[in-house]
Amino acid sequence: MSTPYVDHPLQPGDRVPNVEFDAISREGKIALDDFRGRSPLLIGLFRGLHCPFCRRHVAAMAYLNPMLREKGVQSLAVVNTPVERARLYFRYHPIPDLLAASDPARASHQAFGLREIGIDAVMAIRIHLPGELPEPMSVMAMDDFLNEKEGYQITAADEQMMTADHGQLVGQFLIDREGIVRWSFTEVLEAGLQTFKAPNSQELMSVASQVAL
Repeated sequence: MSTPYVDHPLQPGDRVPNVEFDAISREGKIALDDFRGRSPLLIGLFRGLHCPFCRRHVAAMAYLNPMLREKGVQSLAVVNTPVERARLYFRYHPIPDLLAASDPARASHQAFGLREIGIDAVMAIRIHLPGELPEPMSVMAMDDFLNEKEGYQITAADEQMMTADHGQLVGQFLIDREGIVRWSFTEVLEAGLQTFKAPNSQELMSVASQVAL
């Protein structure tokens, strides 16, 4: 299946394309068309599980999932990690009842307009996280530090994704039953902006209440 490409992140009012993934949390495939006409959907499009903050975003989605489901909103976390590697990780770090899918080719990021900023731009960024990092670090040094701190073991599959990851931006999109974006949060991979930040959960829940009506 060919995946459309857009040159800017989808915004509220935009219609989302159908994208199909390998399911992580169960066997088979997951397609965005599966949710059309049935339920609103919060989709999170992340880098691979080698990214410490992407793992945290997935955990945050798992935390919000029961509250969103009470409103009739389904959640789907998509990671750029090969499916078998992702299943191994979630076997030891379960995300109860949260749908998860694998997209190592980053087709979903392209379809939602989440671009890559380039390795040179990534290397120029310094991240300052008081209480988490001992000093301002480059993105790659930060990843190494936090992965070691959190005991995440990099595998060959992770290394393959890291090599292909040239500053891939991430985002979350709340989609209504008709396949229209109603809320979005997209990363700005520049020091001092929305680098590695999470969306405002209160804002998300407020919009979800309206979308679910």
